[in-house]
Amino acid sequence: MQFSDKRSTGRWILIFASFLIISLILWNTYTFFQIFKNEERLKMNLLAKAQKTLINADENTDVELPLQIFNNNTSIPVILTENDSIINTLNIDEHIVKDKEKARAFLAGLKRENEPIIIEYAPNKFQKWYYGNSALLNKLKYYPIALLLIIFLFSALIYYFYRSTKIATQNKLWAGMAKETAHQIGTPLSSLIGWVEILKTENIDETTTSEIEKDINRLQTITERFSKIGSEPVLEKVDIIESTLQTYNYLQSRFSKQIEFSFESPKSNIYTLLNPTLHSWTIENLIKNAIDAMKGKGKIAVSIQEDSETVKINVSDTGIGIPKNQFNTIFEPGFTTKKRGWGLGLSLTKRIVKEYHKGNIKVLHSELGKGTTMQISFKKLV
Repeated sequence: MQFSDKRSTGRWILIFASFLIISLILWNTYTFFQIFKNEERLKMNLLAKAQKTLINADENTDVELPLQIFNNNTSIPVILTENDSIINTLNIDEHIVKDKEKARAFLAGLKRENEPIIIEYAPNKFQKWYYGNSALLNKLKYYPIALLLIIFLFSALIYYFYRSTKIATQNKLWAGMAKETAHQIGTPLSSLIGWVEILKTENIDETTTSEIEKDINRLQTITERFSKIGSEPVLEKVDIIESTLQTYNYLQSRFSKQIEFSFESPKSNIYTLLNPTLHSWTIENLIKNAIDAMKGKGKIAVSIQEDSETVKINVSDTGIGIPKNQFNTIFEPGFTTKKRGWGLGLSLTKRIVKEYHKGNIKVLHSELGKGTTMQISFKKLV
């Protein structure tokens, strides 16, 4: 617990330090932007004064410095107006200057960027200098956005890597636990098989030994299921109707008579590539979840349908239903609405269907208080 608390404290310190660094970078960027903006304002003031000097120059005026000031401005766009008429431009594209509408629109943009510089070059005669930000200042203006985007993408990459690593570690853990469970079950199971053979030699009712053998076979199936987790299963050409019906019949005989079972399928065989053991697990998980949703009383309907390319298995119940915002959440590991349980049933089912059998699973329909229909689908073999 202490180790966990230390990790949590360290994580918050790292988050706070990252936030502080980002804030400092953004503040420095804003400060630089304001400094450059003020410098460009000073340049425009000098340019306006140079213009005033040139307007009022006579044969004795030294115009070399004002001309140098004009020639040095190669990056800041400027529009000079008098009595609301454009009389001169600097650093603006020719196609904009020649088009009056575009020139007016460009001037409106400059008015929004900066306050104009007003010069009185003669008594009651004024000129207004409208100027925009230089290319460098514009780049600096969008730099924080680009920085935040880079930080966001980098954070998303770290999160994705962390999540993928965590999921991979969890998968290895569950696979290891499953294989160990299969190994541990195998030892007493072998002993049970031997005891059944001994019981057969005694005067024991054959029905009793037959039922025990059915449960032993079931335990062998469960052991085989767990042993396959984490390994690539062997797929076989299977009649999906027969394979589904076997699991359906077994579960029907093991559950209360308060549950009304029904099964519907086409008359002809439908073949697809499946691992029979894992497919049996899929059907069992769906039916057991449906029974839990009905609290052990209601109707279970299993139906198999086909079209030209796929075969679909629907498992319907008359249970409590699933809210729409949980249609995808129910397949996540650890999600459960039951007081007991680890929330792994539907997660394993999804993995078996999608990763091993290349099929699909979804909540086809659900209504609160009326029931749910789950659907799995596979490609048919033609």
